[in-house]
Amino acid sequence: MSRRPAREERPQASGETGSAPVGDQVLTLPNAISFVRLLGVPLFLYLLLVARADVAAIVVLAVGGTTDWVDGWIARRLRQVSRLGELLDPLADRLYILATLVAFTAREVVPWQFTVALLARELLLLGSLSVLRRYGYGPPPVHYVGKTATFLLLAAFPLLLLAAAVPAAAVVAGAIGWGLAWWGLVLYWVAGALYVVQAARLVRAVRGAGAAA
Repeated sequence: MSRRPAREERPQASGETGSAPVGDQVLTLPNAISFVRLLGVPLFLYLLLVARADVAAIVVLAVGGTTDWVDGWIARRLRQVSRLGELLDPLADRLYILATLVAFTAREVVPWQFTVALLARELLLLGSLSVLRRYGYGPPPVHYVGKTATFLLLAAFPLLLLAAAVPAAAVVAGAIGWGLAWWGLVLYWVAGALYVVQAARLVRAVRGAGAAA
């Protein structure tokens, strides 16, 4: 999803999807869905780490993951794309992924190496974002590779938890879950590399314009 830079209009990057006009609406159905998804993050952590209600945690995680695309689809369908929605949607995605990684690592559902690999990618993006902000730009647009990676990870997490919580489903759910998780990790890093390339191009463009002036 596109965002406006702080100082000047940012050229549209490849992979940016959707042609609906971006508005300033706040009270929209897509924003409400994104907000409910955000509320699901602390609920999931409570169910998994405090109440130890694994089945309920699986349901919350599955609902949060399957509704990942719903808010964006409804926003485009109803022409309710908003700047607030462009912030809430990726924020909910990242919080779900980070919260799940922390909880899964604490419960030993995933090895810490997998968590470190995903967190390292987030640190890479934070570094790129800090550079962009120095040049007056906001976060880069969401790339379809990044959305695919997020979808795979959010689909993998409930299956991994199911494999850990229900021994009878461990073989099938574990195999599918880890297949999705590893593909999600690879695409997550591919998307991170694309974001870095986008950031580098913007910085070079700003420097080139400054040198020409």
